Amino acid sequence: MKTELNYINFSYQTNSNKEYNISLSYQLFGKSLFSAPIILVNHALTGNSNVSGEKGWWKKLIGENQVIDTNKYTVLCFNIPGNGYDDFLIDEYEDFTPSDIANIFLKGLGILQIKNLYAIIGGSLGGGIGWEMLAKNPQLAEFFIPIACDFKTHDWLHAQCLVQKFLLDGNDKPLQRARIHAMLCYRTPESLNDRFQNKYNQEKQRLDSEDWLVYHGDALNERFSLRAYRLMNHLLMNINANETQLKKIEARMHLIAVDTDLFFPALEIRMCFEKLRENKKNVFYHEIKSIHGHDAFLMEYEQLNNIIKNIL
Repeated sequence: MKTELNYINFSYQTNSNKEYNISLSYQLFGKSLFSAPIILVNHALTGNSNVSGEKGWWKKLIGENQVIDTNKYTVLCFNIPGNGYDDFLIDEYEDFTPSDIANIFLKGLGILQIKNLYAIIGGSLGGGIGWEMLAKNPQLAEFFIPIACDFKTHDWLHAQCLVQKFLLDGNDKPLQRARIHAMLCYRTPESLNDRFQNKYNQEKQRLDSEDWLVYHGDALNERFSLRAYRLMNHLLMNINANETQLKKIEARMHLIAVDTDLFFPALEIRMCFEKLRENKKNVFYHEIKSIHGHDAFLMEYEQLNNIIKNIL
């Protein structure tokens, strides 16, 4: 199994007409390229290309003898340029949109001489970029599995990202504060109340729930860059796949929502499904049941694995 970072370097002109030298890094897992069906996995906001193996953030889904079996498939994952995992960062982050990232990923596939994918799978922001890719190249994949995401950023999500932007532009622990706010969007009131039940930590003189939030803020600050987080939040704020192109997507589409998601509400994903059903027969809707909200796609592995197992 290959897990080292590989690089593709090329020049790219953004949709805002800015020139950049892009260093697009990626990792491959499982079978060698062109020896098996290729599955492209698009990572989420604070994720990266390391989706499988000992430290893989989706190792309960992708790996040897897992639902996405690396004995059967080639799994490819690009890093969103500027996420910092490969030390490549972008200062002028507003020059880029998810449409640009989709163009960059498509260019990367072209340089690797990959004309067709067996599947594109993406959670949250990664799924949004998948929508953008297929709107541009409707024949690219046989299957498309967007998880806990939609083809566009709706008003509620845009508003939460705006709060994130305000926090990230502050001077006092910007990344920690933004992460604390984000955790409240990724989970639900029921999830936090059920877990912590107002328990108080006498030693630290604060609620266990507050301690948990502070921990998550500090942990992200240690492993993630403020510059990277600003870019990723900006991308999440601006998903906007061309709606008229969606009906042209040839892939068999399986939309997976979380019933309690506060970030990409299941209602919006169902509306997208109903709209697509007017023109397409090969589109399906699945729902994860959980008290945990948006993060359930990284927590409810039994449900997610069963859904994806039945698709593939």
